[in-house]
Amino acid sequence: MPKMQSIDISSNRNLTGRLPEFPLISILQVLSLYGTNFSGKLPESLDNLKFLTHLDLYGCNFFGQVPSAIANLTNLVYLDLRHNYLRGSIPKSIFKLPRLEELYIGYNNFDSLKLDMFSQLKNLRGLDLSNMSLSFNAIDFPKQFPRGDANSSIPMLRWLLLQSCNISTFPEILKSQENLEYLDLSNNKISGAVPNWVWKKSLQYLSLSNNHLSSLDQFLSNQSLTSSQGSSPRPICNLSQLWYFNASYNNLSGSIPNCLGNISTLYSLDLQGNNFTGFLPNFVKAANLRILKVNENRLEGKLPRSLAKCTYLQVLDVGNNMMHDTFPFWLEKLPALKVLVLRENRFYGQIKRFKRKLFFPALDVLDIASNEFSGELSIDSLQATQLRSLKIGENKLEGKLPRSLAYCTKLEVLDLGKNMIHDKFPFWLEKLPSLKVLVLRANKFYGTIQVSVAENAFPMLRILDLASNNFSGELSVEFLQCLRAMMVRTDGNKAKLDYIGEENYQDSVTIVNKGLEMVLEKILTIFTCLDLSNNSFHGRIPEEIQNLGSLIVLNLSHNSFSGQIPPALENLKELESLDLSQNKLSGKIPPQLTSLTFLSALDLSYNNLEGSIPQSNQFNTFSNDSYRGNPRLYGPPLTRKCNEVGVPPSIPGEDVDSLVDGISDWKIVLIGYGCGMVIGLCIGYTVLNEMGNKWHDNCKRNGKRNGRRSR
Repeated sequence: MPKMQSIDISSNRNLTGRLPEFPLISILQVLSLYGTNFSGKLPESLDNLKFLTHLDLYGCNFFGQVPSAIANLTNLVYLDLRHNYLRGSIPKSIFKLPRLEELYIGYNNFDSLKLDMFSQLKNLRGLDLSNMSLSFNAIDFPKQFPRGDANSSIPMLRWLLLQSCNISTFPEILKSQENLEYLDLSNNKISGAVPNWVWKKSLQYLSLSNNHLSSLDQFLSNQSLTSSQGSSPRPICNLSQLWYFNASYNNLSGSIPNCLGNISTLYSLDLQGNNFTGFLPNFVKAANLRILKVNENRLEGKLPRSLAKCTYLQVLDVGNNMMHDTFPFWLEKLPALKVLVLRENRFYGQIKRFKRKLFFPALDVLDIASNEFSGELSIDSLQATQLRSLKIGENKLEGKLPRSLAYCTKLEVLDLGKNMIHDKFPFWLEKLPSLKVLVLRANKFYGTIQVSVAENAFPMLRILDLASNNFSGELSVEFLQCLRAMMVRTDGNKAKLDYIGEENYQDSVTIVNKGLEMVLEKILTIFTCLDLSNNSFHGRIPEEIQNLGSLIVLNLSHNSFSGQIPPALENLKELESLDLSQNKLSGKIPPQLTSLTFLSALDLSYNNLEGSIPQSNQFNTFSNDSYRGNPRLYGPPLTRKCNEVGVPPSIPGEDVDSLVDGISDWKIVLIGYGCGMVIGLCIGYTVLNEMGNKWHDNCKRNGKRNGRRSR
């Protein structure tokens, strides 16, 4: 019976434990443990596998040093040790392996490495040093690395990965690497223009993302676009084999090269997060284009109709630009389109019922928020029942909520905030089996909240935002009983960072506390929020709210709730933010609330509370603003003594200074101090990034609707 020549158990996460000692297996040539859960140290007995040609240990949990015995694997062609916890020095003997063609050792904790050792690998074709703790910089990196020219023993590289290496210049080795196919220089500190010698005709994969680049070529930076023979071609236009190009999040400006639309092999183009201006190029010849991301630039004009010919297109993201166009119904027949993002542009017009049906057969995400769409909201003619995320907030849409949404049974995120929709609470959405996020904020919804108490009502809903509407009546126990997903506690599993979204689109949500809007760029699946602020709810806060044990944010401010604060709120053990301000609550602050040790933000201002403020745990960290407007409260942090109670509260007005106070209160949450961990993990872009005119204007525009308060 012959012995095995190959063992491939890659991507099997059920395989755990340490690797056994290897016997002398004379024929074994391939050992792949890619993505398994093996751990421990690499066994010295690896050298028994003398005929091994491929060793793939990517993404396991191995630690310790690489055994020097690996040098005995003289037939080794492929060695992948990436994404482990290996440390110490790389054995020098590895650089003497005579047949080694691909060496991937990035994302470990190796000590310093002398790069001239690579000159001994005469057959080297692929090299990954990503995230290596090496002293790469603009001065010594080109000198340390051997040049791939006729005077060097190192051959022509085809794959070079130097991601997150702290380098600040393009390595000069690239000048002579005419066969380079795969180049990753992302997440470094490279600035200025891309040298013309970087653009190799052989390049198929190129990532320059997250650097400080200002121009895609030196011609532009030198402003020498013409010659005596006419216009000089841009070097980037020579990439006839390119299928992946990522230059996202740099400082690139000017126009997007039109020639990118003529590369027939182009599969993915990502230019998001730059300063590109002008128009999108026509993608006449880019018939294989799957992914196009140009969001977060300053592009103008209309969407090029040539995109309708990109029949393989899956992702189209032009969000956060200045494009001016009507809704692109002409994209409806693209059979593979899954993600369509138009948000924060100047798209306009009505999305109304057409005589014929509109088919988006594969659409998973539709994000058209923050535009100028108007008229009645109607998606009856939009046959996209497979939608997972629908965001149409911050437009001028009106009318009633389309009942056809009840057929979107895969819907996870529905954001209709900041429109003019006039309707009752959409209790008919209760049977959507996957709905996790429902945002109806700042519309004209009205009436009491009528919901069913069926066992399957809102089975997955974890974020419900009904703020700034005209809802009224008492907060019913039946309503709270519907929010079953908010009752399931995480039991300390906050470290499990699963987010709502997918690879090519990250769902976000805006939460409001103390009158400040904060965008959670990523939504943890464990994040829970109930916001009923700025409505006309009255009566007592039901004690049954304690059953929502997984709540992280609870905002009942700016209503007419009366009676005492329920001591049962102490059972909301996950709570990080509690806002009960501007109600008619009375009595003492329950001392039981001091047991909420995750609480990072508290606002009880402008009620009729009395007595001493509890002094324990998190309550020792809250400022005066948490209690202002309660003249019968006393004790720290208030300077008022018990014999000074009864001073009339100041009236909430339009004092912008209170916003700054609010920002200070939120710093604990935003930068991760205290226990505001979930909000801290989710927060991406916050008001701390733009404390100037944007928020000042926003406050003026939204007024009381945003629940702003001042001194």
